Amino acid sequence: MSGAAPDTIRLREKLGYGIGDLPSGLYLNFFAAYLLYFFVDLGGVAPAAMALMLFLSRVFDAVTDPVMGLLADRTRTRWGRYRPYLLLGALPFGITGFAIFAAPALSPTISPGWLLVWAYVTYGLTMLAFTAVNVPYSGLLGVISSSTKERANVTAYRMFFTGLAGIMVGVLATTLVREMGGADEATGIMLTMGVFAVISVLCYLTTFATTRERIPPSPVNGSIGGDLRQLARTGAWIAVAVSSVFGVLSIASRAASARFYFKYVVGDDGLPVFLFLDRFGLFLTALALGQVSGVVIGFWLQRRFEKAHLVIAGGCLMALGIAAFWLMPLDAVWPQTLAQYGVGIGFGFLLVLAFSMFTDIAQFIDWKSGRQMTALTIAAAVFAIKVGGGLGSAMPGLVLEMTGFVPGGEQSPAALAGIDFAFAVVPALALIPGGAAMLFYRLDHATIAQAERELELRRAEGETSAQ
Repeated sequence: MSGAAPDTIRLREKLGYGIGDLPSGLYLNFFAAYLLYFFVDLGGVAPAAMALMLFLSRVFDAVTDPVMGLLADRTRTRWGRYRPYLLLGALPFGITGFAIFAAPALSPTISPGWLLVWAYVTYGLTMLAFTAVNVPYSGLLGVISSSTKERANVTAYRMFFTGLAGIMVGVLATTLVREMGGADEATGIMLTMGVFAVISVLCYLTTFATTRERIPPSPVNGSIGGDLRQLARTGAWIAVAVSSVFGVLSIASRAASARFYFKYVVGDDGLPVFLFLDRFGLFLTALALGQVSGVVIGFWLQRRFEKAHLVIAGGCLMALGIAAFWLMPLDAVWPQTLAQYGVGIGFGFLLVLAFSMFTDIAQFIDWKSGRQMTALTIAAAVFAIKVGGGLGSAMPGLVLEMTGFVPGGEQSPAALAGIDFAFAVVPALALIPGGAAMLFYRLDHATIAQAERELELRRAEGETSAQ
């Protein structure tokens, strides 16, 4: 790399990289909407048992995600450090995701106990496959360009496809489940997941084929212990990781309890209320459309305002939307949809800014310490999404168990109050520590610009001395 202007990323590559986040968006949104409902309400598994499974899988991620980051940072192939994992991991990602919901097809009379075992095995393998492709995919963002501006631009494309995944789940999933499953909702969920699994494999292969790694690796990596200690004392990294966990937890708890909320609290019959969308589908679609809008707005605002301030503003907007939705009458379809759209805008802020901040932190660490640990640094983003999503999905399970939820039956006032609590109160409260964490983020525009300039000079001097 010369001392000239940083590499400009062409539109083809921006789209190619961005579409690589469609698979994770499809999986996480679909799991948030249907996983708990599939195993608890349709399969008869105890809510607390599912909650424990989701919690334990996050404990497992606490080991696998940083290990994957360390491994990817140290990989050296003719395809680069991070791209090979997209090629090798695409098919396992698709197969394991589909397998989660395939148990009833293999044995329609499977007992709740064996269904729980199936959930443990298949969901655990899926999250492992998720780590194997998504940590390197996120690391690729840090080496696709040396320019902060270009990386932020590519991040916006990535977040657009993340929002598109939400729209696809909101618009397509609810409709495909109804049309392909008919009276058998479990089969509809399984077949819909199969469609998303095929799309996901094709997306990862597309990203592998259309992207480049432009920042060359260091000849020698630092020690693993040194990398981990460096992260532990980087306050900005901790702040963004904590904020991301609670932001995703808020959305995941709301999504995991929404199917229960509309079925048991609202009394929705599942019939379309707008075109082919039922109340649940409209709810998910409004969130996703708001998320896409938030990504676009947040991308433009970050040029003028500090990213940490915008994340806090996004959290406030989410809290206002959640409160407004909950205070409205149950039959206020369109006012509630508008409130949910506002929640999505705030969440879009969090997503586009958090991923941009993680790449900034990786650059800052390289500048300060000389350590290239991009995938390990950004592995926190993947871990935060999985932890927030897992705990957010587990929380409704615990609440349902504690309040006496009866799968498929008539619910007591306590059970209905529990659904309300998981749907509104937990998501709103989770935003408080998420916003507070941003008060400790100290990397402003001036600091990142200085890091970018000096790293460019350092790399140019290194190339000159090597000639």
